[in-house]
Amino acid sequence: MEPLGNDAKIRKAAVAGKFYPGTKNALSDQIQKIHSDERSKINRELSKKKIIGSVVPHAGYMFSGYEAVHFFDIISQTGENYETIIILNPNHSGMGEPIALDAHDYWESPLGVVELDRQFMEVLEIPESAKAHQFEHSAEVMIPLLQYFLNYPYKILPISISRQTYENARLLAEKIVEANIRLQKKILLIASSDFSHYVHPEEGERKDNLVVQEILNLDSEQVFRTVQDHQISVCGYGPIMTLIEYARLVSDNPTAEVIRRGNSGDIIPSSEVVDYITILFSHG
Repeated sequence: MEPLGNDAKIRKAAVAGKFYPGTKNALSDQIQKIHSDERSKINRELSKKKIIGSVVPHAGYMFSGYEAVHFFDIISQTGENYETIIILNPNHSGMGEPIALDAHDYWESPLGVVELDRQFMEVLEIPESAKAHQFEHSAEVMIPLLQYFLNYPYKILPISISRQTYENARLLAEKIVEANIRLQKKILLIASSDFSHYVHPEEGERKDNLVVQEILNLDSEQVFRTVQDHQISVCGYGPIMTLIEYARLVSDNPTAEVIRRGNSGDIIPSSEVVDYITILFSHG
């Protein structure tokens, strides 16, 4: 990678030392340990598919890393060199625009810096907001995992979504597709989301099954209705709907499948857990 210019705007990691270790060695060691524990459970046959993207959890690595590494291992085995990885994430603070790009040139983690795809951002014509991304963890936690698993040059494009509606999901998916018709880049989408928050494990599983079924049906409108009608605390349903809409636009026969599922109670037993589900999207 070329040296950064003196005027480069770098977003410093906001949750290093909290959601994941704050030093390079400790961070690499933690990802390696989680990956080693999960390796035998990862279905690498999925790497032969033409992958569109995935729903990936975004909690602390000690809790949700076991679900997340399945996706990152699989994409590292595809033989594809993705040029731009678009990270669709919820905005937990509500600051900034309803849909917002970041205003920085690079994001930094203990594993180094990764460049934002400014060319793609310019074509998208979506507002930039450093505030929307400044303290947000849900895109940031994807960065060290990408850096650890991918050994080729790529750029990232974090997109924060605070107004999570079906209409915004459809609009954003259309914008991404139209932009890439012009740019013709090899892109991959991550929809960053945890599922039910702080509920009894059985209740979380029951409620999340309702949402997961609609995700597997690739029905964004029903995802939205199910989350609203049953008051299910899926924090990134906007990113999930956007991924569904994108998949339907770029593929004649998209498929979605659950590749790993768990909850925080797997690590620390509790009657109130957060659910983590990784769902892979590919061309059928």
